[in-house]
Amino acid sequence: MRRITARTAALSAIFLAGALALGGCSAGGGASTDQSSGGGSPVEAPSQPDTGFSQGGATDGGKVAEEARDVIVTGQMVVTAKAPLEAAEHAVRIVETAGGRVDGRTERAPTDGDAGSATLVLRIPADKLTATLADLKELGRTDQVDTVSADVTVQHRDLTARISALQSSIATLESFMARAVQIDDLITLEAAISDRQSQLESLEAQQRGLEDQIDMSTITLTLRSEKEAPPVAPVTFWSGLVTGWDAFVGFWSGLLVVIGVLLPWLLTAGLITVATIYLVRWNRKRRAARPQPPAPPMPTVTLPPPPPVG
Repeated sequence: MRRITARTAALSAIFLAGALALGGCSAGGGASTDQSSGGGSPVEAPSQPDTGFSQGGATDGGKVAEEARDVIVTGQMVVTAKAPLEAAEHAVRIVETAGGRVDGRTERAPTDGDAGSATLVLRIPADKLTATLADLKELGRTDQVDTVSADVTVQHRDLTARISALQSSIATLESFMARAVQIDDLITLEAAISDRQSQLESLEAQQRGLEDQIDMSTITLTLRSEKEAPPVAPVTFWSGLVTGWDAFVGFWSGLLVVIGVLLPWLLTAGLITVATIYLVRWNRKRRAARPQPPAPPMPTVTLPPPPPVG
């Protein structure tokens, strides 16, 4: 082993002071090497400091409870409308006016007796969710509204603290790198900075996704026609009369549809039957009108006289 140089010893002392200033190293978060600079002692890059948050997101619940909560709201809404496709266009305008957007849209075209349907995945600003839902209820008869809130305050705080710790660690390593002279030290510091930078970018991506879910609530809106909606039980005489009349009209309308579908087949079968009967009768008449050959004469048979009785 070569003797440790004064420059390498000074650099190691700087590393140690930086690590102590960061508040300690985590067991698996730092990157260390056993390379020596000019035969000197190992150079260890400081790892991310202890932030007070565990890997699972545990923190002091009292402090979090006093601050504003970070909540993700998701839900679904079912509305019965006379014209679902027109109602879908109106829903899009309501959400965009509130500063939201449409992340998904599925539509089914109208058919005979059905006005179609539409399903929208709406992203609505969390602070305008209540007012926007009230506007969406005006599109028709609201049959269902379900919302679920998930508190992600601890997770959000954990990501923020870990990002801050990594940024501080990278800044410290970069200051060490600016003062480093030995090639081995530069390589070690560059590898440590690159590793922390990749971790930082991953955490920042997670933070952006989480904050988008916190800021923009997700509501799945289903717009359907009266035909797809479950029947409403009548509660008065007039509502019962209307229900019975609708059922009566629906029965005969359905019967007419069935007759309309079968009519071409019935007409074709009737024409074939009539043509067959006509051909059979015409053939019989033709045979009856044809002259018949004369019948052959009957042969005469002479019987012998009876024997005498005696």
